[in-house]
Amino acid sequence: MQQYSQILIPHEDRLVDTFNRQYFYLRLSITDVCNFKCNYCLPNGYQPPSDKQMFLSVVEIERLVRAFAELGTEKVRITGGEPTLRKDFLPIVEAIRQQQNIKKIALTTNGYRMAKDVADWRAAGVDSINVSVDSLDPRLFQLITGENKLQQILQGIERAFAVGYDKVKVNAVLMKNLNEQGFNQFLAWIKDQPIQMRFIELMQTGEMDHFFQQHHLSGSILKEKLLNSGWQLQQKHYTDGPAQVFKHPDYVGEIGLIMPYEKDFCASCNRLRISALGKLHLCLFGEEGIDIREWLQTDDQQAQLQQTLITALQGKREHHFLHQGDSGVRNHLASIGG
Repeated sequence: MQQYSQILIPHEDRLVDTFNRQYFYLRLSITDVCNFKCNYCLPNGYQPPSDKQMFLSVVEIERLVRAFAELGTEKVRITGGEPTLRKDFLPIVEAIRQQQNIKKIALTTNGYRMAKDVADWRAAGVDSINVSVDSLDPRLFQLITGENKLQQILQGIERAFAVGYDKVKVNAVLMKNLNEQGFNQFLAWIKDQPIQMRFIELMQTGEMDHFFQQHHLSGSILKEKLLNSGWQLQQKHYTDGPAQVFKHPDYVGEIGLIMPYEKDFCASCNRLRISALGKLHLCLFGEEGIDIREWLQTDDQQAQLQQTLITALQGKREHHFLHQGDSGVRNHLASIGG
């Protein structure tokens, strides 16, 4: 593999790395700010930096997505922090929607505005929604997130179906001694609803080493349980994220497992990340990002921007080093949208 990577010639019009992985999927953070205090991410809440930060503008985002789209990107996921905190959230969605090559716009949200605004999100162009629900027990939900908003979020999911979404993806970070006992409750919840319930392995970050040691639970335990209960692993689409999706003939809903500690997790990587401050991150657990914001200031910088993206991608590693306890420079996930 190493020998092949040295002789591979970069494609001039596509985002392909030295391990011949092509990148169709952009995860775009539009703010670091979050209004929840999740114990696995921002237990003390969002702490604004001493120097004022200017997140990417609508115009900068439009130029960025256009460059990615021309290089083969077909899917954009808008993340944060909590992306819907931005007052110009809808104009951002509309600007991305204008890019003809972008076939799917997804949103990851904590859902606090969902019941009120999901119809507007759909009208603006959001095709798919992922909402975080770490427990269906209101007390445990508040313990994990710092917010007593479970019923409000569940109403938002119902509202999403009412305005035309045929599926909602729900994320829960899997945590030993916290929400692992709620697995059967989640199963019952999706029995007759088109919800893809996604369990995400707790990931180690710089600020959360002790929490990780206390609460990490391997997703392989759930995978074995699902397979032994008649759930069947589904084939992935080339623009899909890292989740392994399982279906069962007796369930309307689906189960997704995201297991970054599983062998060969990175082999099918198809996504790149841009931070809210305009840095390109080749890996969720990589080194400091590459600042590309200087190439987003005028429309005639597209060629330089695209060349910067293509060149930078040649430095992407074959895999992360989470198995060795190395989370790179990532102190918490809110800074890059997970």
